[in-house]
Amino acid sequence: MLLRFCNEPRYLEGVMGPLSNIYVFVCVFTFMLCNNSQPTVENEFIANYSSSLLTNVPKNIPVHTQVLDLSHNRISGLSILEFISLSKLQVLNLSHNLIMELDFSVFIYNQDLEYLDLSHNNILKVYCQTLAYLRHLDLSFNKFTALPICQEFGNMFRLEYLGLSATMMRRSDFRYIIHLQLHTVFLTLEDFTLYEPQSLTALNTRSLHIVFAANQNFSFSLLYDGMSTSKNLSIVNLRYTLSYKDFPFPPLTLLKKIKTTALMLDTVDLQWAIILQIFLLIWYSPMEHLTVRNLTFQGPLGELTEYEFLPLFDSLEQIISLDGSMKVLTLEHVRNKVYYFNQEIVYRQFSEMNIASLTIYDAYMPHMLCPSRTSSFQYLNFSHNALTDELFQNCGTLTDLKLLILQRNKFESLSKVSFMTSRMKSLKYLDMSNNLLSHDAPDVQCQWSKSLSELDLSSNQLTESVFECVPVNIKKLDLQNNQITSVPKGMAELKSLKELNLASNRLADLPGCGGFTSLEFLNIEMNLILTPSADFFQSCPRVRELQAGQNPFKCSCELQDFIRLERQSGGKLFGWPSAYVCEYPEDLRGTQLKDFHLTELACNTTLLLVTALLLTLVLVAVVAFLCIYLDVPWYVRMTWQWTQTKRRAWHHHPEEQERVLQFHAFISYSERDSLWVKNELIPNLEKGEGCVQLCQHERNFVPGKSIVENIINCIEKSYKSIFVLSPNFVQSEWCHYELYFAHHKLFSENSNSLILILLEPIPPYIIPARYHKLKALMAKRTYLEWPKERSKHALFWANLRAAISINLPMADGNSCGEMH
Repeated sequence: MLLRFCNEPRYLEGVMGPLSNIYVFVCVFTFMLCNNSQPTVENEFIANYSSSLLTNVPKNIPVHTQVLDLSHNRISGLSILEFISLSKLQVLNLSHNLIMELDFSVFIYNQDLEYLDLSHNNILKVYCQTLAYLRHLDLSFNKFTALPICQEFGNMFRLEYLGLSATMMRRSDFRYIIHLQLHTVFLTLEDFTLYEPQSLTALNTRSLHIVFAANQNFSFSLLYDGMSTSKNLSIVNLRYTLSYKDFPFPPLTLLKKIKTTALMLDTVDLQWAIILQIFLLIWYSPMEHLTVRNLTFQGPLGELTEYEFLPLFDSLEQIISLDGSMKVLTLEHVRNKVYYFNQEIVYRQFSEMNIASLTIYDAYMPHMLCPSRTSSFQYLNFSHNALTDELFQNCGTLTDLKLLILQRNKFESLSKVSFMTSRMKSLKYLDMSNNLLSHDAPDVQCQWSKSLSELDLSSNQLTESVFECVPVNIKKLDLQNNQITSVPKGMAELKSLKELNLASNRLADLPGCGGFTSLEFLNIEMNLILTPSADFFQSCPRVRELQAGQNPFKCSCELQDFIRLERQSGGKLFGWPSAYVCEYPEDLRGTQLKDFHLTELACNTTLLLVTALLLTLVLVAVVAFLCIYLDVPWYVRMTWQWTQTKRRAWHHHPEEQERVLQFHAFISYSERDSLWVKNELIPNLEKGEGCVQLCQHERNFVPGKSIVENIINCIEKSYKSIFVLSPNFVQSEWCHYELYFAHHKLFSENSNSLILILLEPIPPYIIPARYHKLKALMAKRTYLEWPKERSKHALFWANLRAAISINLPMADGNSCGEMH
């Protein structure tokens, strides 16, 4: 701990007032120091050696250091040589060490030193020296017997904060600093043994903070003198175990001397009678703010009739109803050790108070009475108690109440809560969070205060029926952490609603704004929204901010419109993009929505169908074109005919499938080239030595069979197939059939049965596209070209005979001559 006020802000609230610039400066630097517990140099101006097990001040501290933290070590002594080089030092923290003696002359060369913390050491003796620039000096939680205020302290005119400790206190202890205008004096009085009355009144300070020993009876003279000393008074550990009859009641003359306007009592353990006595003193004083924390009271409880104040009034109620200066009363963490007492006495005393603000927090309070007359309460906070639906029913005296906080109680019926507020004509804000509220009776009408503009119903058990019981004029509604699954469309219109919080419910989609025409802010985080509606901002044109993060978004096509909506919203999505992450599908979990993209084609069904249809049409057109260009139907038809012919031949003459070849070659030619075939080819191959038996359609086709079947049979019964190529050939349909079937045999039997004779040159451009097989054959196979010169004919016929040379088994003794 480098600075008590930074680490314990409760000492500052309400009592200490605003700190001066030096305290703010120190708190900022202290926070920076506390972030690092190792001995490091943060930069050239800040050096942090906290919690480093040091026994001496380090020798290597940078000379430019302005903030030095040496707290929580084992340093037992200081010397001038350790600080003489640190001329720029402004803040020095030596708290929580083992220093026993302090000589202020150690810091005589540190002329810029403004903050010095030596609290929580074992200092017994001080050797004084004026440190003119010092603003903050803390010597609290040490071992001093008397207050260590030297004459030199009187010369520290800039001193604003002074922390001291002692076991005895006399009026003369403050004589040297009476003239100083101090902002805060902090006194730790552990093991306290002596207090001289009116000692504290010698101080001139705005805020006085006293920490008394937790196991000792408190000196109430300190309390009374403290109230006469400073404007802000804070006392920790107010304990008194003796009988209240021995309690030193304050004199009536004290009322005229009280200066304190803000009093904070922390850790109070007193009898109820003493508490009331102190309270009555405070009530009739100039006190405006009273805060009591960690209050424990014990009996007896009852009407006080013997105390000094009461003879001046008819009753206790008369006292607390007076128009005093008290404005704010805060009781926090109240416990009692009384097992039986009339609670109505306590409730009545609080309910009749004539103050503007009352807080009773964490007191196990089960009830509170309605004031018997028109109350001045403007602020009531009964949080963390045991209040039920019976609170303030039919109560018409809280007409000035503006803020009512009832969170963490045991309210169950929302309709009863509405009736509770119906007569609170000035109520603006109601907090009913963290209760057990539900609204399961839709036939029960709700009646809210017409002035209510802010309502907090978070952390209850409300469902969508809550919208049937909402104030019509509400401007800000908090329904966070309930069980709402939808926002009904037929609900009453909330035309004034500007802020709606539906976070942590069970909503599956963004609500529309049909009933929220003025809605500006919507929080729907942490619901069950998979694919939020993309038309939200169209239906809610006035919404300036939408908080929709932390939902289990399903990254699919439906979410694309919402992502596009974010780009068009102009930054209206709060928390974008970090709070908007894909939850489904599994492979996209953790992906931010801004990084999720799908193509328009993948998400637009109409476009997908049109695209698929167009692609299909294009594919069909391409296939049709290719079929026409490559004459695919022709090939299909030929393949079908060849298959059918083979099938019929197998079924009708299966024995023929095993017959041997009957011809050397089958001749395919155009009728326009028949003269050359009959006059040149056939005579030259079938005469003379090496007789070649040829199959010609005119003499070898079997009558009664189809042409295709005859072609197939002749090709299959021939060893070779001779094609006489010419421009006439490529224009013949039947030549094309014969070439196709011969080519089919070439591949099916893996034979070399084709012989091409080029009778006349064929220009490539006259070959039809469907004759691609012919083009391929002419490009890949060697063909015999018919020579025009007669001298070369003999060589041509010799080559052709050699190409078809084969010995055929002669059926029935037939010879070449017999085949003619």
